[in-house]
This record gives sequence, structure tokens and C-alpha cells, in this order.
Amino acid sequence: MKSRSITALVLLVFALAGCGGDNGDGEAEQQPEATAPADTGDDAAASGEAVFTSNCGSCHTLAAAGTSGTTGPNLDELAPDAARVETQVRNGGGGMPAFEGQLSDAEITAVAEYVASSAGG
Repeated sequence: MKSRSITALVLLVFALAGCGGDNGDGEAEQQPEATAPADTGDDAAASGEAVFTSNCGSCHTLAAAGTSGTTGPNLDELAPDAARVETQVRNGGGGMPAFEGQLSDAEITAVAEYVASSAGG
């Protein structure tokens, strides 16, 4: 339990990026920090919705999560599959930073499955 709290604290301390990039006037956009969802006591059962709302919702629209970000693609319109979401979250690209190393494997898998099952609905 204590190690999970420390892990969550380390994630918060070392979190560096959110959705960002050049805003068109040569200035980099402010990037929100990655945050871990509340510790449920079981990292493998990480809530994809909690990971999404804590880390992705400020940039992406996803009706199921109640988010309306406009910096990144509207995920309801894009309706990506879980493999595509996982690759994008891990590696970043197109203005989105990589979250590998900031989110656990379980959190990345959970958010990928959540987005794939919720988008477009």
C-alpha cells in the first residue's frame, strides 16, 4: 500500500506533459501534467475512465467521459480501436506527448480499452 502511494507520488512529481505543441504563433502551448487516478489498491484494475479524465479530457472530446477538449482530435468522431489508442498514448505524435513512463502499463491498457469501447457512442 505504501509503495503504491509512493509510486503515485513519483508519477505526479515526474509527470511532464499533456496535449501540446505549437499553437500557430510560434509559442508552445501549456501542457498539463499527467496524473494518476485514485489508488484503488489494484493497479491492474485501473479505471480507464479515471485515467482518461485525469490525463486526456482537457485536450480530447469524449462524450462518455463528459469531456470537451479541442486541442486534440474528437475521439467520438475518430472512434479509434484499442491498439491505435495504446500506440498513441505510449508513443505520442502529432502534437501529443508520449505517456509511456508517466502512466503504468495497466493505466495505458485501461485507457485504451475505455476509449475504444466508449468512442463514437
